[in-house]
Amino acid sequence: MYAHSRMESVQANRNQSRAAFGLFEADLKAGELWKAGYRVRLQALPFKVLRILLENAGEIVTREELQRAVWGPDVIVDFEHALSNAVKKLREALGDSADNPRFIETLSRRGFRFIAPVAFPAASSQSLSDNIEAVAPAPLPEARQNLHIPGVQSDTPALIQGSSRHRYLDRAAFLLLGCMTAGGVLLFWNAHRLQPVLPRIFQITQDGTIYSPKVLLLGTLSAVAADGVHLFTPSNENGRVVLAQISISTGASQSLPLPSQIGVPEVEDISPDGTQLLLRSNLGAASQQPLWIVPIDGGSAFRVSDVMTQSATWMPDARNILYASGNQLSVVSLENGRSTAFATVPGRAFWPRWSPDGKLLRFTMIDAVNHTSSLWQISGSQGTAHQIMKTWSVAARECCGSWTADGKNFVFEATTDGTTDLWKIDGSSDSDPVRITSGPLNFKAPVPSRTGEEIFFVGQDIHSRLEQFDAAQKQYVPVQGFLSVANHVNYSRDGRWVAWVDPNGHLWRARSDGTERVLLTPASMQVFMVVWSPDNTQLAFMSRSPKEPWQIYTVRAEGGTPRRLTQENRNLGDPSFSADGKSIIFGVIPELMGQSNGSNSLRTMELATHRVSTVPHTEGMYSPKWSPDGRYLAALTLDQKKLMLYDTKTDTWKTLSDIVADHPFWSKDSKSLYFHASFVDRKPIYRVNVPDGQIAEVADLDNFHAGSMTLADFSGLTPDDVPLMHAEVSSGNLYTLDLKQQR
Repeated sequence: MYAHSRMESVQANRNQSRAAFGLFEADLKAGELWKAGYRVRLQALPFKVLRILLENAGEIVTREELQRAVWGPDVIVDFEHALSNAVKKLREALGDSADNPRFIETLSRRGFRFIAPVAFPAASSQSLSDNIEAVAPAPLPEARQNLHIPGVQSDTPALIQGSSRHRYLDRAAFLLLGCMTAGGVLLFWNAHRLQPVLPRIFQITQDGTIYSPKVLLLGTLSAVAADGVHLFTPSNENGRVVLAQISISTGASQSLPLPSQIGVPEVEDISPDGTQLLLRSNLGAASQQPLWIVPIDGGSAFRVSDVMTQSATWMPDARNILYASGNQLSVVSLENGRSTAFATVPGRAFWPRWSPDGKLLRFTMIDAVNHTSSLWQISGSQGTAHQIMKTWSVAARECCGSWTADGKNFVFEATTDGTTDLWKIDGSSDSDPVRITSGPLNFKAPVPSRTGEEIFFVGQDIHSRLEQFDAAQKQYVPVQGFLSVANHVNYSRDGRWVAWVDPNGHLWRARSDGTERVLLTPASMQVFMVVWSPDNTQLAFMSRSPKEPWQIYTVRAEGGTPRRLTQENRNLGDPSFSADGKSIIFGVIPELMGQSNGSNSLRTMELATHRVSTVPHTEGMYSPKWSPDGRYLAALTLDQKKLMLYDTKTDTWKTLSDIVADHPFWSKDSKSLYFHASFVDRKPIYRVNVPDGQIAEVADLDNFHAGSMTLADFSGLTPDDVPLMHAEVSSGNLYTLDLKQQR
């Protein structure tokens, strides 16, 4: 029965002309591979292997089956070598890895299996290349091209097919025929009502440098602003984040000068008359940052009073600014600098936006404990916030909405299964969302044009990689093999074992040479960091389940069920073992960086009894790290401005460094600490001697070749104390679509 079902499925797949997976789409008829609308060079033989694997997606295809299907029974060839070479070239084209496969899994002595989800879009009379050339509209400039995105259908969708019914009553034949006709009409209407035509997407920029991070803990949700002629957004320029002014018609970009106080600029809004930008500086680690107004014509920037905020927007009258600080919304006057309370909301508010008529305020509420976001609304006359789309269950997180200029639509982003798309609701409604994009890129940060129903937004593709600093070359080089995409790497103290977190948040361990790999956590757990016990028998890690806070877990090195050590409903993290392995120290993770929420003292737990004790004199500290020899304890202050050191022999705390720091790691000999100065230019790694505090720079991101980085995290040290850097490499561009096309 199973074999018959599989045969039917494979035969159905063979009848398809296209297959879509991830960012890729394969034209099975033309023998072409495309990625996000661009053709990928792939030879005929590797493509034949890909076609067979796609037709049998999720199933093992034996080497013998591949030999018969690709080469045929009468071809004499060194099959093993030819197949290995074809699979290697295929993986190179897909950016896949045999050690950490995303698409093609190798099963030793058996064959191969395509493990990614595969969709077979409806057949089209044109090939992909024909489609791209055909849909480019003549009136648009060259830089603003019609984008064909694999998996996004902008043609009229196929109708839902209804099943025929058995006519068992001759006397009711005419009645039955009438019912079937009415049902067919209803089915036709529903098909078009429930499956709207997706509007065509046009690409504005091509260089992939748009910088659009979303870091909830830091409150980083950078927007795009439009003045009718240009778009304004952060952009990567030679490793620095600058404010870019981009022509809507040509895609040409130039950076705007900013004062040094505005580091890593974050766009909040543009004034109602389109002449002044509202920017938030992101120079420090704290979520509350100064607010600045910058004229788009190059005039002098000025700071908005003494406001410290996580997000802001212009008031409709253009004389005041609404800003959020924690769960308090306030309004500051640009004339006298005084602030007045506007509303108190039940969470952290971000991305506030007024309706065009100034009557409704909508914003994103972030729950930092449950790691969710939702959309809320305040009527200008009532001042009471309530959640919109409360019963909508399609997306796990909604965020960052804006009204179109005519007020007819409210467009927002929603994330499901790690993919972010744009949706809309009627401007006067707060329910019944309609999808307007469908991958494969992550589409985010929608901003309306100043007239009509056109919107602009960011399309982003992110992949990760692990780099190791090469002192001789004075630059980072890619790590090869099984750790190539690992994050938060931790070696055992004897260097024989290694643990890491993969791009999906799963925890693994293996011997240092990559053998004896074991997956230690279930798919439902998202792991952030991990540390080995001194005797290599267990690991402690920071993890969470969906809609739950970060917690501390332990798991045996040989595998088993992870054990949660605490039951608090708040974010806990950064476990570190004592030298004897009998205790763990950990901290409270702030809901937003730089802000205390309740007691933030460090704590220790005796693993045998689970007895928890508060470490004296550690209020306002987090990220504790015990030295391997047990003499010292290092920790960061909540604002990350101080690296603190406790000496158990003298029972004293001291400031070891006052450089804004992140991710401290001890050297193997306990004589120095390494930390990442992630808010300093070039993002260097420093080594500070213990206990005298002498500091030396050991690595930086100069000549970092990985591309346009969204994030770069100090990921750990090798057994020889060589820094490892995990980079999220982003390719971000600006796109546009017109909602009128969806009607």
